[in-house]
Amino acid sequence: MKVSIARSELANALSIINRGLSSRTTLPILSGVLFTADGDSLFLNSTDLDVSVKTRVAARVDEPGSAVLPGRLTGDIVRSLPEGAVEIETEGTAARVSCSTSSFKLKTLSPDEFPRFPEVTKEDEITIEASLFATMVQKVARAVSKDETRPVLTGALVKAASGVLTMVSTDSYRLCLVEAPIDEESQSFEAVIPGRALEDVSKLVSGSENVVVASSQNQIVFAFQETTFVTRRIEGVFPNYQQLLPSEYETRVTADREELLAAVRRVSLMAQHSAPVRVAVVPEERTVALSAQTHDVGEAAEVIEADVEGQPVEMAFNHAYLADGIQGADSEKITIDIISPMKPGVIRAADQVSYTYLLMPVRLG
Repeated sequence: MKVSIARSELANALSIINRGLSSRTTLPILSGVLFTADGDSLFLNSTDLDVSVKTRVAARVDEPGSAVLPGRLTGDIVRSLPEGAVEIETEGTAARVSCSTSSFKLKTLSPDEFPRFPEVTKEDEITIEASLFATMVQKVARAVSKDETRPVLTGALVKAASGVLTMVSTDSYRLCLVEAPIDEESQSFEAVIPGRALEDVSKLVSGSENVVVASSQNQIVFAFQETTFVTRRIEGVFPNYQQLLPSEYETRVTADREELLAAVRRVSLMAQHSAPVRVAVVPEERTVALSAQTHDVGEAAEVIEADVEGQPVEMAFNHAYLADGIQGADSEKITIDIISPMKPGVIRAADQVSYTYLLMPVRLG
């Protein structure tokens, strides 16, 4: 194999393909990238057996062929090179990577040992505007569970029906629901997709116009520009999130998002060792009082003005989860609906994306 390609394009392709590299494996082949030169293209493949990624870049191919190069090391080398044409040439069980006056010789592995890229028979497919996809994933990713004992919660439910795209995630302590209209009302899709895969793809689609998401019986395929990203589909039934969302409230607070977020973050400095942030709503004074106290450390308090309707109430929340929920909203104003101190609070915002964040309270001592 002998191929020449612009350094910037190769570096970009390697940054994409690195999403599929295995960092912890006893199989050396999985830490490598399969380079295949053919026609006027260089194809790159990576896999950790859960995620498989392939992408294509235009290149000058002097000799077609393929080889497996160490993934992260090759990426580090290419990023360190000056701008110009990078030449990759295989020599037996080694590959020479050169650019200008720089030259590196790397040991290669046999391409015959590299796992085949999965062939997926698509059942359902949906096309989403890339920027909308990235925005929605960024919001729901915060509530995806890290607990592997409940696999279905380590993913987000992605659903399209009747012209509405919905994404939902929950870790049992909070739930995030985002909805947005989509152009094609006839598109139908529903699957639980690993949170890590959604986040990875959302970071890669920058510069793309659309991302196509397709499902099969046990796999999910994302396609954008010259890249295909395949991950496993999470089996199991996602919780009935609609049953969890209250349809009424006793107290509603409408506040400036930035002001409330800044106040929560300041007060949270004194919410150490899992101490909660207390929220006291006083309708008569049109205020929300925030406070936190940690034994042997100190305490903090802050009062902000807000539009309040309903009954006075005091409750407490995990400070990090509360800040996450407020930060996830895009609109200038947010509302917080409360039924009682021992039932979840619901943060809502409406902008390009409808945003609902349900947060379980902490029992007050």
